[in-house]
Amino acid sequence: EMMLKTHVKKIIACAGCPIACDHVNQAREAYEGATSSVDYESLALLGPNCGIGNLDIITKAVEICDTLGVDTISAGNVIGWAMECYEKGILSKDETDGIDLRFGNGEALLEALKRLCLKEGKLGSLLAEGVRRASQIVGRGSEKFAMHCKGLEWAAYELRSLQTSTLGFAVSNRGADYLRSGSYQVDVKGQVDRLRLDRSRGKIVYDGENIYAIIDSLIICKFTRGIFKSVDEFAKLYTLVTGLSMTGDQIIKAGERIHNLARCFNVKCGISRKDDYPPPRAFEDPLPDDVVKGAVIKREEYDEALDGYYECRGWSRDGIPTKRKLLELGLNKEAEEVGVEA
Repeated sequence: EMMLKTHVKKIIACAGCPIACDHVNQAREAYEGATSSVDYESLALLGPNCGIGNLDIITKAVEICDTLGVDTISAGNVIGWAMECYEKGILSKDETDGIDLRFGNGEALLEALKRLCLKEGKLGSLLAEGVRRASQIVGRGSEKFAMHCKGLEWAAYELRSLQTSTLGFAVSNRGADYLRSGSYQVDVKGQVDRLRLDRSRGKIVYDGENIYAIIDSLIICKFTRGIFKSVDEFAKLYTLVTGLSMTGDQIIKAGERIHNLARCFNVKCGISRKDDYPPPRAFEDPLPDDVVKGAVIKREEYDEALDGYYECRGWSRDGIPTKRKLLELGLNKEAEEVGVEA
């Protein structure tokens, strides 16, 4: 609300869209002239995640990322990791190129960001590796503070207080990806107890992944997902556009096929159950305050939810697609190459 009042200068739309949800910010004062499209993820990761509340600095930070072609989520995540390591004495001032890389230091954020984008100096070269590789290079316990899954930096959703979301992020084929299942919706809307997990959450993630695969394949904006009342409407849209008859069941099967094909690729790369977990902090460090004080993921509950997800997918307990499921989806080649017996 504050951003809308003070910094948003224009709201624009993608081509042909009547909604227009892209908010273009313009910085003031010391950063006057800086202009960027500031969405939720960018605002959160380059803002509060780094202890920054100044909207001018955040707008400038997003502009740097946009201009130099760097993802705002990954950039904000890895800089937040570096700030925590610096404050805990894991990273020295020499390793940060003399930058006082503390939470809340806006100038330090902007300087670190420029160095990251240009892979400049010790700090820039380190941060440019991404949070997983950077933490492996540094070692010294820094791995605990690297918030990622399968090497992709965690986005702007708290792991311990949005636990269905956490399951969805962790099992995503692309790593900690909020654009693969939308499982955060049931947590945010209060449709489930967001501070715990059970076996039924696996079905929620499974359904969401199939729908999101369909939305991506139909080249539809994910923000329209609530408009469609059922998969039959997706099928009708497909039929009208292509002239090819498609039912709701066939559409869902297509979404499932897409997801399984991607998983088969990952399995060939060594991905299995061990990689479908959130960062250790989700299990070890309870939230310190506010209404969710003490919230932490219980490992036994997570394992149960993960088992439920694999069961819906028709995968083994190790997270490997079964031959039976792959053959059912028409993925005969993959069934021979990676499928396991049920």
